[in-house]
Amino acid sequence: MPASVLQEELSKDLPSSTITARATRNGGAGMEKAPSNQEDLGGDRGMTDDIFDESYCEKKGPKPAKRYVWRNIVLMSLLHLGGLYGLWLIPAAKPVTLAWGFLCFLLSALGVTAGAHRLWSHRSYKAGLPLRIFLAIANSMAFQNDIYEWARDHRVHHKFSETDADPHNATRGFFFSHVGWLLVRKHPDVIEKGRKLDLADLKADKVVMFQRRFYKLSVVAMCFLFPTLVPWCFWGESLRNSFFLPAILRYVVVLNATWLVNSAAHMFGNRPYDQNINPRENRFVTFGALGEGFHNYHHTFPYDYSSSEFGWHYNFTTAFIDLMCLLGLASDRKKVSKETILARKIRTGDGSHKSG
Repeated sequence: MPASVLQEELSKDLPSSTITARATRNGGAGMEKAPSNQEDLGGDRGMTDDIFDESYCEKKGPKPAKRYVWRNIVLMSLLHLGGLYGLWLIPAAKPVTLAWGFLCFLLSALGVTAGAHRLWSHRSYKAGLPLRIFLAIANSMAFQNDIYEWARDHRVHHKFSETDADPHNATRGFFFSHVGWLLVRKHPDVIEKGRKLDLADLKADKVVMFQRRFYKLSVVAMCFLFPTLVPWCFWGESLRNSFFLPAILRYVVVLNATWLVNSAAHMFGNRPYDQNINPRENRFVTFGALGEGFHNYHHTFPYDYSSSEFGWHYNFTTAFIDLMCLLGLASDRKKVSKETILARKIRTGDGSHKSG
């Protein structure tokens, strides 16, 4: 089924109420943001809560004191120590175990990129029940909060990007946007704005709510037991290697690949689509996160199912979604026209598209 095209209105005669100003969040001076209207923003998805809210203003006065979540600090430290130990075990592992670990990486990453992100957070395509069940299982293997909570926080991130209401506000530094936001209590504005989002679409999805109800059990089974038991039972890998490579090391790699989208892709790279926002195009992140590093494009056009204008180029997630459509398991892919993309580059980009 061909991807549907969402056209961005290029008329200069838009009502003045649609034209707003937004200060850049990376130390630059305030710059005018491009005009937009609801038709530009993928309104046919049934939600637009992933579009930046120009009306939000951070509260004046001192910032709330940081409250550390020591349980998370201890567990994250132990997890990464286990990941380092897994690296040391690689030479002793059987090749098939390493291949299995890579397959688990792909499956769990797709649970985030094709599932929690592009399907449930942005409604950028539609998935049938079999695919939704598969993606929910893969998402449990990724262990990055259940789909409902992941999608809610991600919509808040887009709607209030680089403000106090952004869960992983990159203006608070690389470490905070990478992992530090998980080690402290959320800013009150994150909680407040998250509660005000319309999440009716997520609540109506029985797969999402079933996974949320049994999330802890599914994580134990899919993130830790399943990756460990397969090599141990089927080809006689040692229990130590089976646990620390396909389970622990793979989990650490998936986590950090995802976190780099929040940190590195908000700080390093060019901005060919909108120079007035922080998110960047970062090829390193793109490769490691299965196509999620075209981040300036993604924050400019969050409803595009490919999160990029380049199709399958460094974008395994897009290839996967296209395959699912070919098999009849997915449909209604949202896509931005080439004319719209070029017009946006010319109007608000940093000019880097001219040099390739």
